[in-house]
Amino acid sequence: MEMICLDDLIPQNHIYRRFLTLWDLSKTELEPEKLEQDSDHNGYGNFRMFLCLLLQFVEDLSDRELEKLLRENTASKLFCRFSLTDKIPDHTAFTRAREKIGTQKLSQIFASLRGQLKS
Repeated sequence: MEMICLDDLIPQNHIYRRFLTLWDLSKTELEPEKLEQDSDHNGYGNFRMFLCLLLQFVEDLSDRELEKLLRENTASKLFCRFSLTDKIPDHTAFTRAREKIGTQKLSQIFASLRGQLKS
């Protein structure tokens, strides 16, 4: 048996790591978590689902493409706080998360993060 750490598999200069260091997600994290009481995301949590939607926005993916990326790409798992063995949500969970958080709220958060990158 071999022990593998997801963090060790991703290069330190990977773009997803850079995003996580450039963005201040502390304020962003609070908003989706307020919705957690009503969450139906099977234990994924609204913030983790938000990170998935953020990755979808950055990579311009459909829900099905996002599901595939999370299943096959270790860097995307690290970005969205999944371990190597975590069950990945199916594409319908992303639709429900988007509806739960609200497209207007997501748009505001994404605009804020884009502004952080510009500065």
